[in-house]
Amino acid sequence: MSLDLDMAEIHAIFFEESAEGVDVMESGLLNLSPDNTDVETINNIFRAAHSMKGGAATFGFLNISGFTHGVETILDEMRSGQRDATEEVIGVLLASVDCIRDMLSASQNQTEADQENIDSVQGKIDALLSKELSASKLPDADKADSPLQQEGGLQGWKIHYAPEPSIFKTGNEPKRLLRELSEMGDISVVATLGQEADFNSMDPESCYTSWDIELRGNIEKDAILDVFEWVSNQSEIRIEALSNSPVSQDVAATVEIPVAKEPPASASRKQGAVQSSPKDSGSIRVSIDKIDMLLNLVGELVITQSMLARFGDTENGGGDGDSQGLRDGLLVLERHTRELQESAMQIRMLPIGASFSRFKRLVRDMSAKLGKKVELQLSGENTELDKTVLEKMSDPLVHLVRNSLDHGIEMPADRIAAGKPETGILHLSAYHEGGNIVIKVSDDGAGLNRAKILEKAIERGVVAPGEILTDDQINNLIFQPGFSTADQVSDLSGRGVGMDVVRRNIMDLGGRIDLQSTLGKGSSLKIRLPLTMAILDGQLVRVGDQVYIFSLLSIVETVLVSKGQISKVVGAGNVYRLRDDYIPVVRLSEAFNMSSDSVINDSEEKKGELLVVVESDGQKMGLFVDELLEQQQVVIKSLEENYSPVLGLAGATILGDGNVALIIDVPGLVHSVDAQQLDNTPQSSAA
Repeated sequence: MSLDLDMAEIHAIFFEESAEGVDVMESGLLNLSPDNTDVETINNIFRAAHSMKGGAATFGFLNISGFTHGVETILDEMRSGQRDATEEVIGVLLASVDCIRDMLSASQNQTEADQENIDSVQGKIDALLSKELSASKLPDADKADSPLQQEGGLQGWKIHYAPEPSIFKTGNEPKRLLRELSEMGDISVVATLGQEADFNSMDPESCYTSWDIELRGNIEKDAILDVFEWVSNQSEIRIEALSNSPVSQDVAATVEIPVAKEPPASASRKQGAVQSSPKDSGSIRVSIDKIDMLLNLVGELVITQSMLARFGDTENGGGDGDSQGLRDGLLVLERHTRELQESAMQIRMLPIGASFSRFKRLVRDMSAKLGKKVELQLSGENTELDKTVLEKMSDPLVHLVRNSLDHGIEMPADRIAAGKPETGILHLSAYHEGGNIVIKVSDDGAGLNRAKILEKAIERGVVAPGEILTDDQINNLIFQPGFSTADQVSDLSGRGVGMDVVRRNIMDLGGRIDLQSTLGKGSSLKIRLPLTMAILDGQLVRVGDQVYIFSLLSIVETVLVSKGQISKVVGAGNVYRLRDDYIPVVRLSEAFNMSSDSVINDSEEKKGELLVVVESDGQKMGLFVDELLEQQQVVIKSLEENYSPVLGLAGATILGDGNVALIIDVPGLVHSVDAQQLDNTPQSSAA
């Protein structure tokens, strides 16, 4: 493997670990306040910044390491008690986290970071650092950190650096370390070739050299340790204080970093990096328990395969006569395959807590901007959801949280006038319900003003004057495209975009959203999602000579319908009366421009045709099919990735007989039928 590829892999790991470090910093800072300065929290934030700074310097991302140095200094002053965790300091550090995240993303994707914002935040960091700290708060250990303050008039450091021969193979190069040391002060270097070096058998990818370095200047010991942090487990390093006059070994401040027998987990990952590219962020951290379970099931499958293999060898007793043994073996294979499938799905499952925790920052910043007091409550953070579903739910959740903060929770004075505490409650929760996951976003705010919503809907022509709607129907008007009740347009709301996008994104995930609201008491949005988008519980149907699949979650019921029960409504197509509702009906063969081979005779007409009643986003419709087949789990294959998007189809799968079956996109079909009905209203046809 080439060195360039090795470095790409190591860089990918650095960016992944740094992204986690940024999240740790942000989460820790959000838990800090002038009244809550937990030392361990500050230490966790400092360690994350310290690790990122060392890694960035080692891999040549000097803009990141340079910027993080000031952040690290402020955090160091906070953990040593020299600087208080004021709102100003926490605000600057949170802005610094945003800058670091931006620089990491820019370096990873080879784009330009927002330098104007970085310079602005750097100015705030410098302003904080320029403020003098009380000398009485300086701990004794820090007073002795600078070599100029130590006994004997010390003027720098003497460093011995002897890396292991394999240092090059982990992507670490001594010249980078020497370059960073040279930026700290005056440096002189003596390189020594090891006695084990034999020019006849030297490995060009191994290191046989050690270095003795004299570094002069007012340099803190910790700054030197930072330089060697990423190679300390693969090197022998000694750091001794250097003075103008000879200093005995007893007086010299010596630091020894022993060679680690076993490299830490992070170093092992660097050496055994999984192939990836800097632009690929599609990785998942998986617990050892899940991997062990998967490996155990693979072992069971190997045993089952061996058991079944003997039935193909008639010479060793596996013949047609042992049919019971073959059936038993197939049952075992089926059980192990299902367990393997469930285990593989578990690897894709991630706790939703990581997504929830990001809203702490959004709530803090937005409530401060709005002048509101809001407490964010989280529950069900350990509820696991498929990685793809989790990523695609990020934007809808942001919209819902912003709406609750802007439209839902009132200003403190208004809450007090209404007899409420001045601090509003925004609650995010997640839990499993049946085969789905439910995410709830609720608040104790003002609730929906249905009278105002209805007034706006009539004004925009969405609802006819005098039309009577139920409370649920009025609530759902906020999901109409472009609908808004805001009196003023701001950068936070009022443009009428967001809630319709939220509903559409959730529908695309095979989910639905329900809204409940009580005026003066608050609102609750309940999102129901499938656990995974990779596996589908499907109902197979036949239309002509083709097999199609419906998601079982979308099917309400199936009914036999005679020809006389179908009515034609001008401008709205064919409808069927399902109890007290009229629902649109469509022949699936006509929707996909194919011929159906069903020839209905008189007896069959009396018996009726099969109508599959499906529902999406509260709207029902009926789809005629020729025959209901079995139900089974299917693995979804994307049409968009392998072919191109097709209206009415969500994907495809391969059946047990090797044939391809198409999966019906129920939300898409319902949406297209609604759109056709709107276009074919009597008014538009008359025009």
